[in-house]
Amino acid sequence: MRKLSFVAVFLLAALAAIPARAEGYLATGITKLPDLVFGVDREGFRVSQEEYSLETGKAYQLTLVASGKREYAIRGDDFFNFIWIRKVEVQDVEIKAIGLYEIEMEREGKATIVFVPIRPGKYRIYAKGLAEKGTVATISVK
Repeated sequence: MRKLSFVAVFLLAALAAIPARAEGYLATGITKLPDLVFGVDREGFRVSQEEYSLETGKAYQLTLVASGKREYAIRGDDFFNFIWIRKVEVQDVEIKAIGLYEIEMEREGKATIVFVPIRPGKYRIYAKGLAEKGTVATISVK
């Protein structure tokens, strides 16, 4: 029993010494998605792109644009939880964050997210309180 414990400890130590590796840096070769513009209709409810199709493990750039017709509190719920965020850019500011909850735009503006989806599923990006009026886009991740 003592020899078995020694062997187990030795194997665990040997495994811990081996660095974890991934083939390549996932945030290179970024695919630029069509901008998601909120408020493309006269009332400010519709979005420019209703669906996106993505793949896990690939890097994407998505620019969220507020038309200025309304205030948009943009949420991604589970989508924001299941992406690795490389950065968020707002004007000349680059933000490095481990997660997002909401991006609020009180007037015309844009925010660009560079990310890698890490879990397949069907998700939504929407403006809080306006989704039932059409201020929502669906993101399918394979």
